[in-house]
Amino acid sequence: DVQLQASGGGLVRAGGSLRLSCAASGFAFDDYAIGWFRQAPGKDVEGVACVSSRDNKTYYVDSVKGRFAISSDYAKNTVYLLLNSLQSEDTAVYYCALADLYYYCTDDGFRADYWGKGTLVTVSS
Repeated sequence: DVQLQASGGGLVRAGGSLRLSCAASGFAFDDYAIGWFRQAPGKDVEGVACVSSRDNKTYYVDSVKGRFAISSDYAKNTVYLLLNSLQSEDTAVYYCALADLYYYCTDDGFRADYWGKGTLVTVSS
């Protein structure tokens, strides 16, 4: 079974930084897309960022462009999300997610087949 183990959430002041990590296991896809969704209190889930293992193509939702950076270590099947210049609006549960088709990370968003348990990021103002 596919397993996604996220870590790195916590409480941070506005303007601060955090790094989320997600270790993926239990799959044998040659190429895949991996990334992050988030759900803020009272809001819908939104795709935050993703990366394609085939060509390292990335996607970011407009609200995090220039502040967040996604990276991956494919040898370890691990993806990271560096959250910089955090704002109160970034407070959310962040979910690591995986798609078994690399092109599910597109210019328009991210579609995932597998989800991990979330990690909470709280930004205090």
